[in-house]
Amino acid sequence: MKDPRFGKFVLFVNGLVPLSLLGWDAYWHHLGTNPVEYAIRTTGMLTLVFLILSLCVTPVRKVTGWNWLSHFRRMLGLYAFFYGVVHLSTYFWLDRSLNVSSVVADTVKRPFILFGMTGLVLMVPLAITSTNGMIKRLGGKNWKRLHTLVYPAAIAGVTHYYLLVKADTRQPLAFAWVLGILLAYRVIDSRVGILRKRKAPGKAVQPM
Repeated sequence: MKDPRFGKFVLFVNGLVPLSLLGWDAYWHHLGTNPVEYAIRTTGMLTLVFLILSLCVTPVRKVTGWNWLSHFRRMLGLYAFFYGVVHLSTYFWLDRSLNVSSVVADTVKRPFILFGMTGLVLMVPLAITSTNGMIKRLGGKNWKRLHTLVYPAAIAGVTHYYLLVKADTRQPLAFAWVLGILLAYRVIDSRVGILRKRKAPGKAVQPM
């Protein structure tokens, strides 16, 4: 893909579709008997979906050779952060009525909220440093090192979802399996890269 702008535009529009549908259903009172809980859970699910999709880009790109996929990783990650903020805002505004002390008490009482907060906090520096200017300021190595925070953020998010679900844990476990595979791939790929560097022949010394 020589010019990714159209693809980015399509992703940008489609990334907003779930929120638009949620807003439409809320307007027409089609969110069920507990609309606040439905909105909170939906935005939380969207956060995990976009976060996992962003983590899938690099493995899929390396396995298939579709390097053009790298153009969309940043936007997927930003959508994950965006829906995470909407998720937290919906909880804070509609469920806790903007009561900070109530949120603190709820966080202490229910560990799954602490994991969710942790995951979103870890995503804040990732979102802030997602621009090309920040990459140049930090330097490629430092930027990549910082963005490994996406993995503990994803672990915290999946744990948050698992602890939230009381009965049917199939969906959070599915997310956990996918995340586990992605983490295993990263470890294996890193080990293989290290071994290749060790086995690579050194530069021949030119005779004086």
